[in-house]
Amino acid sequence: MSDGKSSGNDADRTQKLPPRAPARDGEVPVLTETVSDQRAPRRAVDNAALEALARELERAVLERLGPEVDRVIEEKLARKLNQVLGQALEGVRAELTNGVTQMVREAVAASVARALALPDSD
Repeated sequence: MSDGKSSGNDADRTQKLPPRAPARDGEVPVLTETVSDQRAPRRAVDNAALEALARELERAVLERLGPEVDRVIEEKLARKLNQVLGQALEGVRAELTNGVTQMVREAVAASVARALALPDSD
């Protein structure tokens, strides 16, 4: 929140503050007391070490995610199989219904034709 008199941003003001004495026991240190501007020098890593690290990371990720990936694939496969089998079974059911209906019609027609063709035995 600005009081209307400040012309710079907060970062500019914090850089202009005088250094503060280190925190005493019982006081909470401020960020400038706990973080230094110096960074530890980085060691160079050779390509073989990077490759080994990459392989180990890949192995660890696959080891942890493998069962979950298998489960998801199995669920999706089961859903798709159920859908496809359901459609196939519906088709077979329709064909069977049509076939049985046609057979019954033909049997009834043949029976009626035989009954009409028989001479009266009265």
